[in-house]
Amino acid sequence: MKTIHKNSVILMVVALLLFSCKEESKKTIATQSVDFTHEGDLSVFLNSSDTVKTKFNIEFAETDYETQTGLMYRKGMKNNQGMLFIFPDERMHSFYMKNTEFSLDIIYIKEDLKIASFQENAQPLNETGLSSQVPIKYVLEINGGLAQELGLSIGDSISFSRK
Repeated sequence: MKTIHKNSVILMVVALLLFSCKEESKKTIATQSVDFTHEGDLSVFLNSSDTVKTKFNIEFAETDYETQTGLMYRKGMKNNQGMLFIFPDERMHSFYMKNTEFSLDIIYIKEDLKIASFQENAQPLNETGLSSQVPIKYVLEINGGLAQELGLSIGDSISFSRK
């Protein structure tokens, strides 16, 4: 009788552990929303002239963590907002949309602050690499479709300042 009792207890403990693990796996982890932080201002100028095409409130991405995370885990941003990535040197860069829930226009900018290339309407959650095509030092991410809507072009220039 003692053996049966021990085995029954062991079976009940195992069943209880399996049930509690199963219940644990059903719990969802709440992610914190990441809000936009207005850290600076960026203007886009028509082909190096003084004519301003548009202005954005921007967040900066400079640290390793910021550049690796970018706009991940956000639900969206306003059309007057963007994120400016600043790299230590001018070279080829590739971006992807992992954990990014809304479409983006990715604007690649050379060290001389001129727009060099675009990846327009990058698809949410897509992990395909989106190359700059040429060496660049900056990347501006804005809402998908906005670059075309605003008439941004290769050769337009930018300037930015910190708050």
